Amino acid sequence: MKKAIVVGASSGIGREVALALLAEGWKVGLMARRESAMQELAQAYPGKVEVMVCDITMQNAPQQLLQLVDKMGGVYLYVHAAGIGKAGEALDVTVETQTLQTNVMAFANLIDTIYVYMASHHGGHIVAISSIAGTKGMGIAPSYSASKGFQQLYLQALEQKSRANGDHIYVTDIRPGFVDTALIAGRAYPMKMEASKVAHGILKAIEQRKSSVVIDWRYRCLVGLWRWLPNALWRRMAVGWLRKK
Repeated sequence: MKKAIVVGASSGIGREVALALLAEGWKVGLMARRESAMQELAQAYPGKVEVMVCDITMQNAPQQLLQLVDKMGGVYLYVHAAGIGKAGEALDVTVETQTLQTNVMAFANLIDTIYVYMASHHGGHIVAISSIAGTKGMGIAPSYSASKGFQQLYLQALEQKSRANGDHIYVTDIRPGFVDTALIAGRAYPMKMEASKVAHGILKAIEQRKSSVVIDWRYRCLVGLWRWLPNALWRRMAVGWLRKK
């Protein structure tokens, strides 16, 4: 049986990815803070789901991840879908710090842990959901944008490391645009996508072993456009379209 772990599986994109994997016959380990949402999936797919309740910012999160791997009897695919972020005109130090703790430190701790495990167990596939926000500094969400940029460079570095060392670990960086989840609740965003649609795009990228992929052709066009914008112009652009509802 194909075995995968999804971190951040209790809601949003992570939950939809877990459902899509289960539908394709995978055994799936779920890791998140909310136990009730994960147990719902365990009851719906008896014998195919293992659950680990975990706050990924806690010091023992890497150990809990390895416990889940043991419960699974090993793992080939790891999907990191956990993350936080908040847009706002005011710069809130608490929000910025929490975002960096989750999207940078906790991200690196778990990605490193699973990489080391896979390197010593004949390889695997690491998939992480970053964001198009990581391709440009966005004043509406500085820490979120910077943390996603960190993730993208980190994943790129790990892919190079795997190739250089012969670790047989594939790395896929998923870069969605605005997805209709709790993460963007409270603001009117353009071109919002359904999480289930994004999940199917992620599975396709996994099957094709893509290094990185922007989900949805509209966002591929958008990112391609703003990559060509001079930084002097970008710094002067307003992002008022991220308005409150």
